[in-house]
Amino acid sequence: MEEDMDEGQTQKGCLECCIKCLGGIPYPSLIATILLYAGVALFCGCGHEALSGTVTILQNYFEVVRGPVDSLDVFTMIDIIKYVIYGIASAFFVYGILLMVEGFFTSGAIKDLYGDFKITTCGRCVSAWFIMLTYIFMLAWLGVTAFTSLPVFIYFNIWTICQNTTILEGVTLCLDPRQYGIVPIGEGKTVCTGSDKFYKMCESNELDMTFHLFVCSLAGAGAAVVAMIHYLMVLSANWAYVKDACRMQKYEDTKSKEEQELHDIHSTRSKERLNAYT
Repeated sequence: MEEDMDEGQTQKGCLECCIKCLGGIPYPSLIATILLYAGVALFCGCGHEALSGTVTILQNYFEVVRGPVDSLDVFTMIDIIKYVIYGIASAFFVYGILLMVEGFFTSGAIKDLYGDFKITTCGRCVSAWFIMLTYIFMLAWLGVTAFTSLPVFIYFNIWTICQNTTILEGVTLCLDPRQYGIVPIGEGKTVCTGSDKFYKMCESNELDMTFHLFVCSLAGAGAAVVAMIHYLMVLSANWAYVKDACRMQKYEDTKSKEEQELHDIHSTRSKERLNAYT
């Protein structure tokens, strides 16, 4: 009987411990972190493969040749963008961890306000710094989203022309990379409807796959923007809670100090009365 009671108390203790641990998780920060990681992974992975598909299309169907090593052509720019994608993936992986840790500490600071862990001025400065940095990153991701929409628009036009080739019989339309600044003005790398290259490009998997990869990359950038906005709301709410908690902490400290002073005064008077009586 005693063993059953001990086992029941042990299970109850484990259940309370689990509930306490689950209650300490900052779920808004967790949701924002998952959304950020999903968006960044989608943007970086799909964007990298879409750029590789763009290189294949330019080389196979538009016959664009890679220039010398020291020249800045479209292939060099694509390589630079790929390295930027690597940096974005690494940077926001670390930044998501930092924001998650900040959420844990802020929640702990609020819930354990009167315990051993106190809110300090440094903690408030760190929260304000994260708010400013997250706002800047949100603007940056808005710019990335706008930039990613450009290749989506270009590939949508090409994909639409390929899907409507039967309607365009008797009409000659040409795709010229010079219109988008991909090749120099002096180089004529056009592909016109009715040519073998055009039909091969439309029937190939590279065009369809690259177009949809750019669409997924755009969706990932949009998800990252939503995650940054979510982070801003969470950080702003935490900042407000911490600010109110700091005021409450100062009030409690002042109240405790006054009570201690009153207790000291009362003790001193009691001693004086006892000495006078003796």
